[in-house]
Order: sequence, then structure tokens, then C-alpha cells
Amino acid sequence: MNFFHYLKDKRNFFILNMIIMFFVSLMMIVSTDSRNAVSNIVYTNMVIFFIVAIYVIIEYYYNREFYRELNDVVESNHEEFLATLPKPRNDEQLLYLELLKKVNSVHGDQLQKLYNEKMDHQDFITSWIHEVKVPIAAGRLLMENSNGRTVENLVDKFEDELDRIENYVEQALYYSRIDSFSKDYFISEVVLDQVAKNSVKKFAKSFINKQIRFHMDNIEQVVHTDSKWLGFIMDQVFSNSLKYTGEGGEISVQFEEDRKEKRLQIQDTGIGIKPEDISRVFEKGFTGSIGRSHAKSTGLGLYLAKEMALKLGHDLSIHSEDGKYTKVIIHFPKIRNYYHL
Repeated sequence: MNFFHYLKDKRNFFILNMIIMFFVSLMMIVSTDSRNAVSNIVYTNMVIFFIVAIYVIIEYYYNREFYRELNDVVESNHEEFLATLPKPRNDEQLLYLELLKKVNSVHGDQLQKLYNEKMDHQDFITSWIHEVKVPIAAGRLLMENSNGRTVENLVDKFEDELDRIENYVEQALYYSRIDSFSKDYFISEVVLDQVAKNSVKKFAKSFINKQIRFHMDNIEQVVHTDSKWLGFIMDQVFSNSLKYTGEGGEISVQFEEDRKEKRLQIQDTGIGIKPEDISRVFEKGFTGSIGRSHAKSTGLGLYLAKEMALKLGHDLSIHSEDGKYTKVIIHFPKIRNYYHL
């Protein structure tokens, strides 16, 4: 900052000083002898002008080094510019430097968040590509080894692989919509049993092939939610239950209600979850000991279900006993202001 710019920044100070001197001069004219008034006014104004000029010059040279160092920081391309900031000379400069550090910190956090989201997205795409290649490869093997098989058998197997591909594509679609959730939801009164039945119908073939029994209480209960997103949450839960429930097992759906919330419970008689894994089942990509023993484990279904439940104002919890059962509970709080979602 040169001296001219400094004087320009001080223009309000100079205007205030001129107003004060005008008032002082006016009072001197009124209260003193007119013969000496002019000389006294000129003398007083010259002295005060000299004092103000000395003050401005001293202040400029006192702060000049600070502004010079600050200008060097602005013009430099040094990434760690905060370490080169000049030391403040007064509380005002200290406040501006603290504000600069605050803005830099917030900016850094936002960049880190964007970087993490980018890496998460890249990890998801990589994982998704590997997953979707499996049913595609299985379908190709079916075509190459179709000799001796009936058309009905081949169609049945192809339908299984197409269902898996459809499920992966649906996961990718909903994953891409998580960040734009507010543009793609509609809260209304939804009948729970209808959503559950629609979800079970999608997996009817798996229920039949594995001879898994299904039981659902009469749950003609109404909750406030988005039927499409809730349907996807249930799809992920049923998909997991079917994946880890052996032939001849059972999946049941029950409903509970108390003063605070409504709860939909989906329980299976599958392999369960080990105690050391239960706290991490909703983490993205986490498969635990199950993932090491079941090649089809992806660790994405429950993560997406949890994220979407939270965005809807609901919640997801899980209870399990290794080797006996797994129970997933969808919580619907009764007091919820959906305007803030």
C-alpha cells in the first residue's frame, strides 16, 4: 500500500477533522474579538493541520511494513501462506488476520470434504464395476455351456443374473441421488404393509427357490415417509436377509408402536452377525467376517439403507445373535418436522 492509497483510506478521518475544525472556527468567530479572530483561526487551523499530518505520516510508516509484507503474501503463490503472514500491529489487524485464518480453515474443510466425496464415489464405482461383472460373466458362461439344458432352465438362470444386475443398477441409481435427496422425495401417508408386500414380490423367486417361509403380521399402519425411498430401504434389508438365510429358513415382518415412535421389524433365521461386527454393519463397504466367507457380500446395501433412512427422518438399527437370527428395525419417530429435511 503506497501513501496515496493510505490517504484515500483515511478520507473519512479527514472529513471528520474538517467538520470539527469548521465548528471550532465558527465558535472562535462568535466568541472572540473580530480584530484577532481571523489570525487566531488561521493559526489554530495550521497547528491542528500540522499535528494531524504528523499523526498520519507516523501511523503510515508504523504500519507500512505490515502492509508491505501482507502484499507480498497476496502476490506470492506459496501454498502455506498462513505461515508467512506478518505480525499484527494492533487489534484491528489481528482481527482481520484471524478472519483470514478462519476463512482458510473453512475453505480447507470444504476442499477435504469434496476430496473425500470424490474418493468415496471413485471407490463405489470401482466396487460396483467388479460386482456387476459377476452376473454378466455368469450369463456368458450359461450361453457357452447351454448344451444339454432346457430352454426353461436357461431362462430361469438368466432371470436370476438379470435380477442381480438390476439390483446393482438400482443401488448405483440411489447412491447417485443421495446428495440431491431434497429434489427427489415426496412425504405422504404411506401404508406399511403395502410397501412391504411390494418389496417381497420382487424377491418371490428367491423365496421359492430357497423354500424360505415368510410371515407378516397384519400391519395396516400408516407412517409419513416417501414410498419410493422406503421401498428401496426394505429391498436392501430383504435382499440381505435372503442372502444369508439358508434353505428352509424364515423371514418375518412385525410392527410395534409406543408413545415416541413406530417400528417395523424384519427378522430372519439366517447366520447372524458376530458381536465384533455388529457396530460396523452400516459402514460403507464393510462386510466383516461374513464378507470373507460369502463372496457375494458387497457392504453397500445396509449403508445405503441407513443413509436414506436418516435423510427421511427415520432411523435404522440392527440386533443379531451369531448363528441364530438378525433383526433390522426401521424407526419412524412420531414427532418430525419434514420441512427441515
